[in-house]
Amino acid sequence: MAKILIIDDEKAIRGTLREILEYEKYKVEEAEDGEVGLTMIAENNYDIVLCDIKMPKMDGIEVLQKAMESGYTSQFIMISAHGSIETAVEATKMGAFDFIQKPPDLNRLLVTIKNALDKSDLVAETKKLRKKISGVVDIVGESTAIQEVKNSIARVAPTEARVLVTGPNGTGKELVAKWLHALSNRANGPMVELNCAAIPSELIESELFGHEKGSFTSAIKQKKGRFEQAHGGTLFLDEIGDMSLSAQAKVLRALQEHKITRVGGDKSIDVDVRVIAATNKDLKKEIEEKRFREDLYHRLSVILIHVPPLKERIEDIPLLVDKFLHDIAADYHAPVKKITPDAIDTLKTFEWTGNIRELRNVVERLVIMSDVEITANEVKRYA
Repeated sequence: MAKILIIDDEKAIRGTLREILEYEKYKVEEAEDGEVGLTMIAENNYDIVLCDIKMPKMDGIEVLQKAMESGYTSQFIMISAHGSIETAVEATKMGAFDFIQKPPDLNRLLVTIKNALDKSDLVAETKKLRKKISGVVDIVGESTAIQEVKNSIARVAPTEARVLVTGPNGTGKELVAKWLHALSNRANGPMVELNCAAIPSELIESELFGHEKGSFTSAIKQKKGRFEQAHGGTLFLDEIGDMSLSAQAKVLRALQEHKITRVGGDKSIDVDVRVIAATNKDLKKEIEEKRFREDLYHRLSVILIHVPPLKERIEDIPLLVDKFLHDIAADYHAPVKKITPDAIDTLKTFEWTGNIRELRNVVERLVIMSDVEITANEVKRYA
């Protein structure tokens, strides 16, 4: 059931609109002025806001402006007895769905509400599809450390150079790899990912190179590996420091010869793949301890991009928090929670051993557990 808020200083108008809309099976709430209406919008997830323009304390245009600035997703339909073309144009430019003069024509009002609901559904679905299709979110931050990462991506992405992305867990190494692919000449090709730490050592070669039917007990049919799947595109090998030495040798051969052989097969298969690897380990130390091949390291690290931990880019926390607040609100179909400056300052004092991933989880927890506004006390309590 769609939820509608009526903001109007005339009680009779509110009562008439409520009666009509509730008859049409909408859930309706009222606000007697703009200030109350804006507070209710912040605390609730309304599908439609019917907002009068001429009101005491805060007029409808100011309510609309503040709601748009705060990122609220409600569709606004402005209503006024003092309407003009200029007012209607101003309201629609600011983000209102439509403008209706008082007294509203009942049929037009109901059609406008239906169309606004359709638009709201379409916008939400479009956002989901874009997110699903692209799979790439912005790299947020203006710190010197993160600007260096962005500059490296912009310079390296259009080339065919292999890239080794380093940095602690939770810093966004996978996101760097996705941007390297998205900005490359291979962007129209596939990007195939493999987390080397998540695959048992006895299965890693089958995952990388595929296998022939009957090559081992559970090989009931032929399977293409990640190298073949990524042909013409990018292969992202995450946590490559956890790959077995035998698999490392075969990856080295594939990089040298641009050919692979499936497990249990004897046919060489040409592969055209750009490899991007990532690790949270010190590979030079791994080489010293004979756990990683030095020749493979040099093949992979034509370009090195280090993603800094969050503690080295504390100044980016306000931007990251703002992004997470909007993302979480969109995921929950809820208004964007506000956060106070002292709450941001408190977040800046944390160690953030889990980096960006930990910060995102903390923000989500604060959104769930806090009221309209996230304060420093709530950060101390729930973070």
